[in-house]
Amino acid sequence: MTTLQVLDLTVRHHGPYGPVAAVDGVSLEIPAGTTLGLVGESGSGKSSLARAIVGLTPVHGGRVLLDGREVRARTIGDRRRLGRLVQIVLQDPDTALDPRMTVRRTLLEAATAFHRLDRPARAERVPALLELVGLSAEFADRLPHQLSGGQRQRVAVARALAVEPALLIADEITSALDVSVQAAVLNTIRDLQRRLGLSMLFIGHNLPAVCHVSDVLAVMRDGRIVETAPTETLLRTPRHPYTRALLDAVPRLPSSGRS
Repeated sequence: MTTLQVLDLTVRHHGPYGPVAAVDGVSLEIPAGTTLGLVGESGSGKSSLARAIVGLTPVHGGRVLLDGREVRARTIGDRRRLGRLVQIVLQDPDTALDPRMTVRRTLLEAATAFHRLDRPARAERVPALLELVGLSAEFADRLPHQLSGGQRQRVAVARALAVEPALLIADEITSALDVSVQAAVLNTIRDLQRRLGLSMLFIGHNLPAVCHVSDVLAVMRDGRIVETAPTETLLRTPRHPYTRALLDAVPRLPSSGRS
């Protein structure tokens, strides 16, 4: 179990008139075994923050710490060590799935990237990973094009879990799915967090969806965190005008259901 700390992180992108701060001095903490939900409109900097944490985007200031130790992603070795601890699942599952590889091969490739598995362990690992994400073993020999969007996203999550990371980042993973499929995937994510004790950063712009899986909510706007609070507290007593605007845009926001 791992605690993530982001301290005064800054990420700049090149805009038409010069550098633009996509992430502007962001600090946040995810205690071991908890889920932080990060919400905000498109372009607020959520994905830039996620990609910076895992080393996919250069950091221009600040630090990322796991259990108090600074994480760097300057070399291939750094990125490999970081990948062992932190995995990210993106909105489009096809970015994680090779169309030529069966689900079985995809999961075994990930599972053996950092762990040595003998033949019996390899045989057991794939069905176990599929069961974790709510899929039966019969999906193991299918190719990505033979799966629905929701099934592909579940396989992408299973691929991330195959590494046995301490922290999982889920970046808009339900936004492209039908409403009924979204609900099923969200329930799977919440169950995984409880069963595995994962630390998790769950990113989205759909406030009810993010609330459903989060212990704490952080609200991001224009590259900055404008408010952070336990989920139920933020829903009852939002302090920032932007947070109130997000809540007002939701006709009926149910309780997060966290316990």
